Amino acid sequence: MRSLANGKTVTQFSLATNEYRGGQEKAEFHTIVTWDRLAEICAQFLGKGQLVDVEGRLQTRQWDDDAGKRHWKTEIVVNSLEMLSGRGKKEYAKQAQEADDESVPAHSNGAAEEPLEAVVAM
Repeated sequence: MRSLANGKTVTQFSLATNEYRGGQEKAEFHTIVTWDRLAEICAQFLGKGQLVDVEGRLQTRQWDDDAGKRHWKTEIVVNSLEMLSGRGKKEYAKQAQEADDESVPAHSNGAAEEPLEAVVAM
């Protein structure tokens, strides 16, 4: 997520869709753009591998680079997004960290402990 000079927030991320033809899977990647409150929600709760349902409009932009070469980019500007795979990765990581914090035994001898490592599988 980034904030623009005018105060608006925007996120840009990739979304993969799969197509099955002739027994083979083909993945295609689409650039997704969200604005304002939806951008904040996406930045907070979405992570790699989560399932989402998006609705929006296609937008194609074109520009010329410094070498004078013309470029095109087609994006999906989302106006509605539904999270299909439950809570976001950050929520799972937070829950795992809280569980680890509760399971650390309190020592009265003041000896230094080795740091704990937590692995969260998604």
